Amino acid sequence: MTRADLRALTPETLAALANRGLVKRAEKDLAAGSGPEVTTAADGAVHGVFPDGTKTVLPAGVGLDAADCSCGAAGVCRHRLALVLAYQRRPSTTTDDEPDEPPASVQPAAAERVFVDWSPGEFDDETLTASLGRPALTAARRVLDRGYTARLHRAHPEDPIPRVELPTCTVSFPVPHELGYALTDAVGALRGEVVALAVWAFRAAGAGDTADTEQTTHVTVGGRTAATATATTTTDARGDDALRAALALADDLLLDGVQQAGPVFAASLRRCHKALTAASRHWPAGAVAELREQVDAYAARSAHYDPARFALLLTELHARHRAAERDPVGVLGTKEAPTTPLRRVRLVALGCRVSGTAQDRTAETFFAHADAGVTLVLRKRWELTEGQDLTGHDLSARRLLNSPLRALATANVVSEHTSRAADRTVTISRGRIAATSVTPVGSAWTELPATLLVRDVAAHLRAIGDRPPQLIRPRVAAESVRVVVVAAVESIGYDPAGQVLEGVLHDPAGNEVLVRAAYNPLCPGGLDALAAALGDEDVRCVSGMLTRAHGRVVLAPLAVLTSSGVVVPDLAPGDGTTALATTSPRPADPITTALESALATLADAAHQGLRRLTAPARTALTDSADRLHRIGLHTTAQRLREVDALLRREGAVAAVPAWVDASIHLAVSLETHASLGSLGQACDGSLNERPGAVS
Repeated sequence: MTRADLRALTPETLAALANRGLVKRAEKDLAAGSGPEVTTAADGAVHGVFPDGTKTVLPAGVGLDAADCSCGAAGVCRHRLALVLAYQRRPSTTTDDEPDEPPASVQPAAAERVFVDWSPGEFDDETLTASLGRPALTAARRVLDRGYTARLHRAHPEDPIPRVELPTCTVSFPVPHELGYALTDAVGALRGEVVALAVWAFRAAGAGDTADTEQTTHVTVGGRTAATATATTTTDARGDDALRAALALADDLLLDGVQQAGPVFAASLRRCHKALTAASRHWPAGAVAELREQVDAYAARSAHYDPARFALLLTELHARHRAAERDPVGVLGTKEAPTTPLRRVRLVALGCRVSGTAQDRTAETFFAHADAGVTLVLRKRWELTEGQDLTGHDLSARRLLNSPLRALATANVVSEHTSRAADRTVTISRGRIAATSVTPVGSAWTELPATLLVRDVAAHLRAIGDRPPQLIRPRVAAESVRVVVVAAVESIGYDPAGQVLEGVLHDPAGNEVLVRAAYNPLCPGGLDALAAALGDEDVRCVSGMLTRAHGRVVLAPLAVLTSSGVVVPDLAPGDGTTALATTSPRPADPITTALESALATLADAAHQGLRRLTAPARTALTDSADRLHRIGLHTTAQRLREVDALLRREGAVAAVPAWVDASIHLAVSLETHASLGSLGQACDGSLNERPGAVS
């Protein structure tokens, strides 16, 4: 009997089941002749006897962690791994009547397996109970009853391992038709629960055929449906009440303006955020928390306050409430625990971004979680003392995880003390000695999976293009962060009017990518470092936010990998006085200009408050509507005219729904046009001039 499951285990899968050190130790033992004597029983169990007398048994139908070994080690040991590797090197036979396969020297490598088109949805609940245990299924059913979202990656010839991205962890199935080898980055205590959730997600999506179905699919599993909406639980009712309270607060802000929101109102927002969090309405809770930050920033006269962002948050709360009836779990956030502790994980740093106000600085370090195929964010905030003015380069010496920020932002981090939140932010602690290690990133970027390392940006953006609008998508950090492989850099230039550095590069598939970075006064040497890195003769990769704008692929860079290492512009030294080659500003797109102007008009109305609109603000509404009508956006123009008409005819309260309608319509239209438009890209302005800029 041939054990196909053991032959399907690649070194990478074995390392994920144990760790790379044990796999290397097992390979070294085999090379030194200390491997086991292998025999196979009639029931399929593989037995191994080692020279030191250790006996190991790999029963059929179970994973390596359930195998027997006389060494007494907890979990997967080197003997189990060595037995798997030794079995893979033996000739394979199926029955006594069939000839033996060629000797091990000509056997195909374990990684060179024939693609198997299968789905984990084939496992029924009886199989799940037998493999994972009844307590794990009971815990998973509680989550199923509340509902959860998942992103499925079906098996495909170029990516043969099916996997599921749950809100706070990832589950993969590296061995076809075998449940015991399922991998997850969640801690061991949660393994059974999340594996069951992953199987149910595949089942909900349908097994399908890779030729007829999308490789990547978003699904909502379980939860309350429209047919059972009357049977809400107490928690659901509290969540609905909290969401209605959030909408009421948003309407008060829209009517009276941010100027009228005093300390009492800010306290109301805090209570609302707490109630939404308690009801696991994660995405509205995040919007309310950010709205409170905007209110606090305005009260403190902080530069962090942004009228456009303030208005968009008001719009988002209403948009999520309206869309919740169709997909309550996906639009409002999952009802799982806000954070999930992860087992031993390896993270690859992709750079860092620095932001802040006069009172604080925040560094966001971005990581690729290669095993899960996602990007994560580690945030650190520092309060500034009076008179203190730290640049990104100053922060680069600050220590996180006992390493300077500049080292952490270009490192491989292996940790046993990591928790991942639903919004893909992570918390990492050093824990006991050697539980967290920080080492140079080396060539890890070039070894990332295809979901993170992009060689064909056009194909990648097509694959992720069918998504809901940003207003109702999960509030996921680093959603668009990827590493783009660079085949050639065509040009680099600085636009002094827009305070923007632009470079044009090509990926290996020949696609053109516009690298675009705005001047950040907190990181004065950033553009100089970016220009120098892109000008290197051996630019290999650029990490950053990969999007499409006005028919062009745009990458907002975080870091650049060159032959000499990784360059992180936001942490680079310098005062920004280096002379840069200039480039002509790109022509403005009239559609984008009109949509952005209309959104700015609505944002100004929200800032002032509909009850307190000045005459110039009302005139701006009609002017924006006229501009939209002239370029052919008649429906959008009518939305603005309805706001003005209701304000004049029925008053501010009656105009609130019309303002929301117009804001949603404009935001979605601008997002759609940014993805599909073919006109030139508008340049962002900046109030902060770059010192020494060449005009």
